[in-house]
Formats: sequence, C-alpha cells, structure tokens
Amino acid sequence: MRKIVAAINMTLDGYCDHTSITPDDDLHQHYADLINDSDIILYGRKTFHLMKYWQTLVENPSGKNAMDEFAVVMDKIPKIVFSTTLNSTDWKSARLAQRNLKDEVAGLKQQLGRSILVGSRSLILQLMKLNLIDEYQFCVHPVVAGSGLLLFENTDSRHEFKLINTKIFTSGAVVFYYEPTAK
Repeated sequence: MRKIVAAINMTLDGYCDHTSITPDDDLHQHYADLINDSDIILYGRKTFHLMKYWQTLVENPSGKNAMDEFAVVMDKIPKIVFSTTLNSTDWKSARLAQRNLKDEVAGLKQQLGRSILVGSRSLILQLMKLNLIDEYQFCVHPVVAGSGLLLFENTDSRHEFKLINTKIFTSGAVVFYYEPTAK
C-alpha cells in the first residue's frame, strides 16, 4: 500500500503563496529528491497551471543548475490533475483524473509502489477531511506574507498531528514532518 504525502510551502503566518517565498538551490534539491522518491503527484487545476512553469524550463533552460534540474524532475513525474473545467493537460506526463478525488486516491493508495505526493492546497484540505493523508510536510519559510491563501482556511474540524522529523535549511526555512494521530 502506498503512502499519501502532502507537501507544501508556506509562510510563518500560514499562507501558501509561492510569490512570498524565495526558493534557493537547497530547497529545489529537497523537492527534487522528494519527487524522485515518489511515483506520482496530484494537483488541482490552479496549482497545476502554476507548475507548468517548469515545463517551459525544460524546453528553455534558465542556466541555473538547481532550477533546471528540478524542472527535469518535475517534467518526468506522472501527474494527475483534478479539475472540472480542463479538457486536457497539454503536458506529456500529466493526465486528468478519471474518478472523483476520494475514489482516485483510494485506488492509487491500494497499489504497490512509492509515495503519492499531494502538492495542492485545495487537495490537501479535501484529503485531510477524508482522512487519506499519511504524512504532512510543511516547509515553513521565514517570512510573513500578510495575505494570500491560508493553508487551513475553512477547516471545520480538529486535526492533531505527531511531529516525526524536521529539516532545517540554511535559508532559515524548516520542513516539519507530521503524521496524523487519529484517523
């Protein structure tokens, strides 16, 4: 059975806004390693559109090794996109989900293989409500954004976690690894 891992960047004040953080080479390497150790990544439509940036770097490298290497890793990993408005993904390694989120993820989880990543705020919230996430990886950056999308906005029930690991970057960002304590 595969593990569902929710991994997301956020600010000290809990916002998930990629424009508020400044990823460095270490962070790109961290996420490249995470992706390389996984079989698939799940996105909602909005995050998928943001991640398509990496597809353009594969076609036209930036000249920055960490970013270009991350782009190659991102391009390769199979992606499933959950959307009710998209008709296609226009990315060779991506496909639209064929079932609803609960059924698709439950089916993927039953298969043999490595972890399934969840990289979309909206999917993390939905899967948390369904008790389908096995591990959370919150990368908290040393910045206060002041606005944006709160990670746990509109969460209507209590969720408790057990800290299982941490990783500190020279930039001051810290990844907190948690498991849910009750399902």
